[in-house]
Amino acid sequence: MEDRISLALEDGSIITGQSFGAHTDTEGEVVFNTSMVGYPESLTDPSYRGQILVLTYPLIGNYGVPEETTDQDGLQANFESEKPHIRALIVSEYSDDFSHWNAKESLGSWLIRHGIPAISGVDTRALTQKIREKGTMLGRVMTKNPTYGEVISPDTTNLADEVATKEIIAYKRGQKHISIVDTGCKANIIRDFLKRDITVTRIPWDQDPFELKTKFDGIFFSNGPGDPMLPQETHNTMRKCFERKIPTCGICLGSQIMGIAAGAKTYKLKYGHRAQNQPCTDMETGRCYITSQNHGFAIDEKTIPKDWSVWFKNQNDNTVEGLKHKKHPFLSVQFHPEATPGPTDTSFVFDRFIELL
Repeated sequence: MEDRISLALEDGSIITGQSFGAHTDTEGEVVFNTSMVGYPESLTDPSYRGQILVLTYPLIGNYGVPEETTDQDGLQANFESEKPHIRALIVSEYSDDFSHWNAKESLGSWLIRHGIPAISGVDTRALTQKIREKGTMLGRVMTKNPTYGEVISPDTTNLADEVATKEIIAYKRGQKHISIVDTGCKANIIRDFLKRDITVTRIPWDQDPFELKTKFDGIFFSNGPGDPMLPQETHNTMRKCFERKIPTCGICLGSQIMGIAAGAKTYKLKYGHRAQNQPCTDMETGRCYITSQNHGFAIDEKTIPKDWSVWFKNQNDNTVEGLKHKKHPFLSVQFHPEATPGPTDTSFVFDRFIELL
């Protein structure tokens, strides 16, 4: 008989299913993602740090998990980081019988190796409706005697410090050279610059790139988890970029930090944007793009200074999805142009930044 495991939510409800990951307890923020494919990339996205992830697609695991191997640059070839960052996984139906040319093991065995609990046999549609109505909730995964108790919100911790690189890493390519300030950088962001022949120096979130001997043509701020107000050192670096008027770009958390450094405020969304089908409109051209997203905070449009403009807006809820300075070479997007998973329709954002270098 399969082991039973439960999710206890802060509203008092308890959901029980079958364990197919590590049979252990954990806690975190319960969020949902409506993507149909791409769970290996999503689960290794550092932006999911501290979260219990509910996948709404009804069948998960049927194409397994690829091999953990690195490419010529030392980046994970098949994942977005070295390990899964979710606290737990919740699915409707799990398939341990996988079939894919690139698969090396089942999703369940991979999660067990990394100590991540997982629950199947859950009505994820009902759970998602609960989150949409009540908002993101905290929860606790328990193997015995499930009770909610008290869960510390991951938003109280500077999660960027937990997932960012601890050392300076260089990736050699062409003459143009940028620094990526890593607050939880996905591997494909780095790949997108390397394939455009850009040399990259990846630095920790609290490292000042202007203290290094290396001269950079631009500074890039990555995605990452948690409350954008917490990595204060990254805010200071962004402000130094503004002072020097060096070409500067941010994605996801990097976009929120750009807004904060410019003088805007951020707020927590009711249940966030986590999907591969979020429509965003370029406010300069009127063209709408389908984007990949994973974030729980947004920039408050009413607080954006007058010398900045909104570059993109989300067509579902009208939230800010990108910023541009009206005079200087500063720009950002809230969505993920690097995809993995999701559509690559907005990969031109990297080209726009490179044109500024």
